[in-house]
Amino acid sequence: MELGQKPRYFIVEATVLPEIYLKVAEAKRLLETGEERTVNGAVRRVGVSRSAFYKYKDAIRPFRDMLHGRIVTIQIILRDETGALSSVLNLLAHWGGNVLTINQAVPGGGAAAVTVGLDTEGLDGGVEELLATLRSQREVVRCEVLAG
Repeated sequence: MELGQKPRYFIVEATVLPEIYLKVAEAKRLLETGEERTVNGAVRRVGVSRSAFYKYKDAIRPFRDMLHGRIVTIQIILRDETGALSSVLNLLAHWGGNVLTINQAVPGGGAAAVTVGLDTEGLDGGVEELLATLRSQREVVRCEVLAG
């Protein structure tokens, strides 16, 4: 997907999907239910590579999850400054967002990419308003919704 292009979603019957998507979905289910504790264990059990899992994990989810529309994945590019991540996490909490996952890359070039899985059910306002507020923060270089 090109930068700035909005994601498009389709509802597709599972039997027509390539097997890789079904295996990634099953690996995610194994991790969510605790049947497997690690990504390595889950991908080994379903027969996919870790790279395939990470490539597709944010792009596929069961339809029941999409119906709720509660979970979004946001990528935030932060300035490499002390307290930048803490400030963003406090803002998300202040807005009523429930942070489910955080994945921060090692800073390079004065910035670091942070991916946040956020449950939006309790948000005080909409996701677009939250993104606008995030973008206005001095420590935020850029942010966008990757999935959800």
